[in-house]
Amino acid sequence: DSNSDGDTSVYMECAPFQATYMKDKPRLTGRVGLTATKDAASKTPLLDDKATGLQQITDEAFWTSLQQVLTRLTTSGCTLSHVKVTKQILFDKYGEDVASMALLDESQCGKKSKVKADQPLILAVVKDAGGATIFASVITGVPYASPSTALESIELETDQCDTKALKKGFLFSSKWEAKLKPETSAEEAPLLESLPDTIPTISLSLEGQALAQKVLELEAASKEEDKPEEYERQPKQQEQEVKEMHVDPFNVEGTIDYTKLVEQFGSALLDDDLLKRFEALTVGQGRVPSMHRFLRRGIFFSHRDLHSVVSSLEKKEAPLYLYTGRGPSSSAMHLGHLVPFLFTQWLQKALDCPLVIQMTDDEKFIFKGEFDENTGDNLDYFAGLTMENARDIIACGFDYDKTFIFSDLDYIGRMYPNICRIWKSVTTNTINGIFGFEGSSNMGKIAFPAIQAAPSFASSFPTVLNVPPEERRSNKQICLIPCAIDQDPYFRMTRDIAHKLVDKTTHPLGGKPALIHSKFFPPLQGAQGKMSSSNTNSAIFLTDSAEEIAHKIRAFCFSGGRETKAEQEKYGANIETDVAYQWLRFFMEDDEELEQIGKDYSTGSGKYWATGKVKDRLIAVLQNLVAEHQVRRAKITDAEVRKWMTERSIVPPKE
Repeated sequence: DSNSDGDTSVYMECAPFQATYMKDKPRLTGRVGLTATKDAASKTPLLDDKATGLQQITDEAFWTSLQQVLTRLTTSGCTLSHVKVTKQILFDKYGEDVASMALLDESQCGKKSKVKADQPLILAVVKDAGGATIFASVITGVPYASPSTALESIELETDQCDTKALKKGFLFSSKWEAKLKPETSAEEAPLLESLPDTIPTISLSLEGQALAQKVLELEAASKEEDKPEEYERQPKQQEQEVKEMHVDPFNVEGTIDYTKLVEQFGSALLDDDLLKRFEALTVGQGRVPSMHRFLRRGIFFSHRDLHSVVSSLEKKEAPLYLYTGRGPSSSAMHLGHLVPFLFTQWLQKALDCPLVIQMTDDEKFIFKGEFDENTGDNLDYFAGLTMENARDIIACGFDYDKTFIFSDLDYIGRMYPNICRIWKSVTTNTINGIFGFEGSSNMGKIAFPAIQAAPSFASSFPTVLNVPPEERRSNKQICLIPCAIDQDPYFRMTRDIAHKLVDKTTHPLGGKPALIHSKFFPPLQGAQGKMSSSNTNSAIFLTDSAEEIAHKIRAFCFSGGRETKAEQEKYGANIETDVAYQWLRFFMEDDEELEQIGKDYSTGSGKYWATGKVKDRLIAVLQNLVAEHQVRRAKITDAEVRKWMTERSIVPPKE
């Protein structure tokens, strides 16, 4: 360790591989450079003795570990390719900061650089066997390799490790050489066709831990079972800053007290009696083998009028349909987005009922859209995200014959009569009071709640749910909405005015939609608030590779484990704050194994006594889940998505 009490804070960054092709033989040479500097938040010196500290940081085990990583790259089918680019293309694609840090060197983008924005450059890209970019760099020499060349080996020359003391730390580097496969030939780089979507960078935050140990921790390779038990030292247990709870449809902050939240919102907790009755209607009918784990573990925990839904289904009073949705804010959905769809898919099968899924591309534009004087607005961008997100939704396994996915931009005309009725029924003061809008809010924000409310009424789907105009008010179909509890304000408003759209004297719920609420899926950094697409290191995305999943879990997943092995064995982990355990509650199906993990981890004993063991199990679960999802998603074409979004009846014809 860099300091016996673990207070020293070290930051390490791996510079891009700066590569030069050599004419005399098929190889690349360059340097891998690393800097260790004092963390701005740290109040302690980096190291008291720079010479001693330098020896600790450049421990031989670290270079050995890095060499093992590089060796694995070349033995797993990695390839090297190169394309012609310009500096301006890289800036436009990745942003000036990322391109300067990860791809270019001082001679290419520094203050004294003579490289012009439109001057041709050669970008070398190393990809793994699956086509994912591992690292890339603009090379400084002329390429003497074929456009796509297999790597034979990468060797570090650690005996040529250079070190340099900085004002606030150290800079050290090692020479490396990459040999190419014998079939390498001298060919000119092809013209630019495509660039990687993102460029990987490596940054590690180390708190009182040896550099070598941290690199080993970040490796995706699983540990051998027969190795002696080692304890992965955890950062000193910090009490996460307790922020005041705030929950609305746009922001979730602070430590969530779900009992208090239910009291504030006026919903009701799911109780054992209601769950038993619901089980009889689902599992008891033989449509599903067991209650969903989200119900067994209290992840879906609150409701509005679910008891009335159950009573109506028991009496066979009226048919039921499900309604949920997605606001397409990014092309890649993350695991938190998956939660309501996994549960809704189970509900559809368990209740054998139709489902409508609203894609609120209009809302995302209204709240996050941009306008440029030269190019105009980006409404079409959000429409495109609808198509991408629909693929992920379809891949969850819904029944095509009973599912209608619709974009608000496309379908809003069919709902417009009901939207008008809702607008007429709700005052601006009410909307502002519920959602916190002010005079500076654009009119679209004030108008949108009615659009999200409209699918709560079956008459918004005259063809899809077979509701003829003459049955608009008398239709008895019940709407059940599975959603995260932050969406509840939309439907409190909807329930208050439902009687103005449906005859409350004949409808089993008085025309109101019913809801079943989920808890929030916590971000990697800690169980406060909810996961966000804007922070890529707080989430596992459905496009992440197995290696990216392993890296994020090991590097960023907040641990409830103790700082030392002795403390862990004595006190055990706090599984209520440990994100790895909490995520297992969401995604591990086996109740017995989950219970055993919780017991071992919370007592510091047994197979899963330590943080590393629990993280490894979570990594395996998530890698399998995401890989299977990616296989299903890859088979879904644009034409298939359009089929699911075609207006058609999804209910059996009336007898």
